[in-house]
Amino acid sequence: MSQLSLRSLSKSFGTFTVFDKLDLDAETGEIVVIFGGSGTGKTILLRLIAGVEEPTAGTISIAGEDAADIAPEHRGVGMAFQNFALFPHMSAAENIASPLRAMHATEDKVAAGVAKAAKLLKIDHVLGHAPRELSNGQKQRTALARALAAEPRILLLDDPLRNVDAKLRFEMRLELPRLLRQSGATVLYVTQDYKEAMALADRIAVLAGGKFVQIATPEDIYLRPATLGVARLFGDPSINTLDTAIATDGASVNVAGKPLSIARDYKAHAGKPVTFGVRPEAVSLATSGMTAEVMAVTPLNERVVLLLTAEGGWELLASLPSTAKVPEPGSTVHLAFAAEGTHLFDKATGERLHG
Repeated sequence: MSQLSLRSLSKSFGTFTVFDKLDLDAETGEIVVIFGGSGTGKTILLRLIAGVEEPTAGTISIAGEDAADIAPEHRGVGMAFQNFALFPHMSAAENIASPLRAMHATEDKVAAGVAKAAKLLKIDHVLGHAPRELSNGQKQRTALARALAAEPRILLLDDPLRNVDAKLRFEMRLELPRLLRQSGATVLYVTQDYKEAMALADRIAVLAGGKFVQIATPEDIYLRPATLGVARLFGDPSINTLDTAIATDGASVNVAGKPLSIARDYKAHAGKPVTFGVRPEAVSLATSGMTAEVMAVTPLNERVVLLLTAEGGWELLASLPSTAKVPEPGSTVHLAFAAEGTHLFDKATGERLHG
């Protein structure tokens, strides 16, 4: 039995539909990242699960029980927000204790809960401080400790790293999976940062256009994107694309009037208009093949990114290891494309084609 199940969950405000017929199962202890751009309804989804908003249609089940029959305070849900939302008149300890006090826990249980959460988040030394005396990192940890203090069955995290500096965000990406797994809670984590999603998730649910367009492991999302839209959301630099068509042999696509061999057999889609996509890291320099002119070279620490103009005027990016021999701007190179980083997407639907 899943700890959390969404079935045909829909939410509308008047004639505006936020999302429609969402299905999702999350298991005990699983970290599911809800990923999508601004305005896709990620926060509203968390509010529905927490019980502070009501769905227009569909059901939310917690441990097999319809949440419509469970008051918000009895759902066993903890939540942390991107703006910390700490009570300014309370110390860090009192902020962490607030959900336990709302449950009418004994003072001994309150003290034990605060101590356990503070130790887990390494903020024991600032428990007596008011929020104004805390750094952003300490505020973020205090908000997480408050969400964890009541040992919720389900933990909802609404982009909690968005308002912290880049260094802390990087550190917490490394640390959070361990902290969340220690809690034992089922976690729904909202973000629009694809690196955060890839680092934290057991599975990623990509929310776009009012639907979950793909629910899969980070590896599957990146290597086997369901649609061109998903492929564009994950990766930096973004995937290179070219509108073309599959040749009648099903083994090549047309680029500037010349056939470009593709790794898989697409005979079932011969002649179909497609978008050819190739990840920048799947583009390499070769001794023969498609020619391109190097327009610019950008070093990015462990990678070097080349801006290229290939045959037919196609502009694309190649991401090479910094140890590679880098050509000079203005030089002509040959390109090769690794099979695992290349995809064909139906031009009409955007769906990835299977060879």
